[in-house]
Amino acid sequence: MMRKSDNITRSKTVRKPPAAAEDGAVRVPAPGEGKRGEQGYLGYLLRQAHAAVRLTMERTLADLGVTSPQFAVLTMLNAYPGLSGADVARLTFLTPQTVGVIIRNLERDGAIVMTPHPIHGRIQQWTLTPRGATLLKACRERVIALEKRLARGLDSKTETAIRRWLAGIAADLQED
Repeated sequence: MMRKSDNITRSKTVRKPPAAAEDGAVRVPAPGEGKRGEQGYLGYLLRQAHAAVRLTMERTLADLGVTSPQFAVLTMLNAYPGLSGADVARLTFLTPQTVGVIIRNLERDGAIVMTPHPIHGRIQQWTLTPRGATLLKACRERVIALEKRLARGLDSKTETAIRRWLAGIAADLQED
């Protein structure tokens, strides 16, 4: 196998040393600065935004005793009653093990109930209980407020375009 020449493998970009704080420590850029801003990779910026939204959601739902993964599970079971744990894991981007723990906790708290699949008895189907629906409603009110905050400053046409772009990324990259 041929080795790439030095002029191909070396970056032509001259890197500036990181800015140092007064005490000599390297200063980490805040969100929106440098590579954490418009100069950053799209994938990194999406992950950074997701982390900020998730942390805010965790704080918003904490006094209800609900985590953002639990909210995702409740949301999907409300939208698609009768899902199996494996289906919930796929829809919520969580591992089957994590979903198993979440489902056990939600079942213990009376928010969801299991019924065996009518044909495949080993498959467990999960649905919300009235208590789960009430809990989800309380969560949704808070999450909708967060969503409004996210869309602040966007007109409906721009918001629709962003939603279409984000959904398109997921659909396009799922094929890889």
